[in-house]
Amino acid sequence: MSSAPADGHPPVEITLALEGPHPDVPALRARVRQACRDAPGQPVSCDARRVTAPTLATVEALARMALTAKRHGAPFTVTGAAPRLQALLHLVGLGELLRQPEQREPPRRVQEGVQPDDPPL
Repeated sequence: MSSAPADGHPPVEITLALEGPHPDVPALRARVRQACRDAPGQPVSCDARRVTAPTLATVEALARMALTAKRHGAPFTVTGAAPRLQALLHLVGLGELLRQPEQREPPRRVQEGVQPDDPPL
């Protein structure tokens, strides 16, 4: 991430280096849980530069890591993703993991105000 959170703590960085076709999802989730306990509420960023041949197993691992971080109240992003991994994440609807969250960013699909003639979402 390019900027530190307002309280001065840097984001927690987890390096994802997958060996073989099946990542060790329980171990990766345990690392995310520990990072969230060590720095509560701080962003967790997964560096995926070493992922050279992403598969759906890679995507599943990232999705489960993101869910674990979310359950602990921490934003989760993927950095350094190669174009193939980016394409897979977008294909399965997880492209938002590639975004860099802004400080105090509102949840998606929130309407600021309602006009009487606005159709519902």
